[in-house]
Amino acid sequence: MFKIALASALSLATFAGASTADEVTDTLNSALAAYEDGDIQYALEELDFAKQLMNTMKGDALSGFLPDAPDGWSRTDSAEMGAGLAFMGGGVGAEAEYNNGNETITITITANNPMIAAMAGMMGNAAAMGIPLVRVGREKFMNQDGDLTAMIGNQVMVQASGGDVDTMVDLLKSMDLRGLGNFGS
Repeated sequence: MFKIALASALSLATFAGASTADEVTDTLNSALAAYEDGDIQYALEELDFAKQLMNTMKGDALSGFLPDAPDGWSRTDSAEMGAGLAFMGGGVGAEAEYNNGNETITITITANNPMIAAMAGMMGNAAAMGIPLVRVGREKFMNQDGDLTAMIGNQVMVQASGGDVDTMVDLLKSMDLRGLGNFGS
């Protein structure tokens, strides 16, 4: 079973990006070598490290779905998103703050997190619960006191907060929400 997991992880590493793929492959090969030497503990540590590297790669890919800053705005990406998700059951995420000098909007994307599955049911019944909805393209975002939240493809949560609803909707419209719904598939 352990060898199957190693082989699967090695196969997955071949699809990784060029700069990190070497480190992932090297780490997985190190895990396999440790396993073959009978050092199960070190093999497990190497597998955990390889998983961390691949989750970082997925997080970086998720960042690509965040919109560019509109004219007159700046965008600052959060480097602490992954650490926060570790406390909520894991997963990958990306977050950016948009500022125009007068207004600050934060957009957060979260995927592969157990909390998403729990929230999917609530979000699917938002209208029945009396929560107003805002349409962004084909997606419906819950509007909870000016914070917008949607489930995209039942696997990715997108949140926008901190700004005027119309401004946040315009920013969300610039995202590839359809592509985001296929993230990780």
